Amino acid sequence: MRFEYRRAGAAILGAAIAMAVGLAGSAFAQSSSTTKASPSANPSPASHTTASHATATTHARVTAATRAQQDAMTAHFKRDLLGNIVPDVRAAAAIIYNPQTGEVIWEENSHEERSIASLTKVMTAVTFVSDDPDLTQRVAVTRADLVGASVTYLRAGELVSYDDLLHLALIASDNAAARVLARTSEGGTAAFVIRMNDMAARLGLSNTHYADPSGLNPDNVSSAYDLSHLISVASSDERLGPIMRTAEYDVRTSQRVIPIHSTNKLLGTDVDVRAGKTGFISKAGYCLATLLQIPQGSQIAVVVLGAANSTTRFWEARHLFNWAVSRGQGIVGGDQPKK
Repeated sequence: MRFEYRRAGAAILGAAIAMAVGLAGSAFAQSSSTTKASPSANPSPASHTTASHATATTHARVTAATRAQQDAMTAHFKRDLLGNIVPDVRAAAAIIYNPQTGEVIWEENSHEERSIASLTKVMTAVTFVSDDPDLTQRVAVTRADLVGASVTYLRAGELVSYDDLLHLALIASDNAAARVLARTSEGGTAAFVIRMNDMAARLGLSNTHYADPSGLNPDNVSSAYDLSHLISVASSDERLGPIMRTAEYDVRTSQRVIPIHSTNKLLGTDVDVRAGKTGFISKAGYCLATLLQIPQGSQIAVVVLGAANSTTRFWEARHLFNWAVSRGQGIVGGDQPKK
């Protein structure tokens, strides 16, 4: 069985092909430049061989990228021990959870403790707003906030409101923004991380532990099960939910306006996203925790951890969502094998 998503699928596949064509164009430009620089009007056989090899390599990469995109767009299924048709995900762990009923609709390795990268920022935000801060207050960015931040839009010396820092952390996954939120909280970063772990315990997230507020530290760990609960809690907060379903936003510092875009590529598609956060570091793989609205139905949390690439995590979430909708309509999920 295959689910097809024509609009989003065409966009993603088109982007992949455009990127691949860009690579081919770059390789062609390099080849042309090398040929022009040669003092000989007739390139040597070795030059032809090199150019042909480069073209063949580029073509192979284009073909592999296209096949990978097409594979990600295809939903995979298997039979469980009872003979039901269930998802067969290409990720280390995943879950579909209904926060309204508390039902785990489907899961795979959902209690496995894994590094979670920037999904950490969901707890950073939940912990920060739990103190009911004045979100209009502006605080200064320091050089220390930027050191090794990897992804950040901020500059040292800028004044930024707490509200804009939350937008940066949750929409653009800005690591320095998460650090500023923690550093300027009562007791500083160390005390803030302790409160993050206290919050996890209070919410019953037994497989969750935090070592830093940004997610750059691979010792930040959780499970798909815990994260399905956390994204549901965060979405219900009137200050955080709207941020996590915002695709574009203008951050205003004391010095400039910074347009940012969400790292969650499900936003702007035909899926109704009520909250979401992405994450990636090498130890965690590509991760996504999101809350999605079933048409004329309930909301479900879908978490995908440890996907091999960014595209796969979004397509797996779409496949899991679509399977849950079909299951609710009695289309799949309860089929018994034919005898």
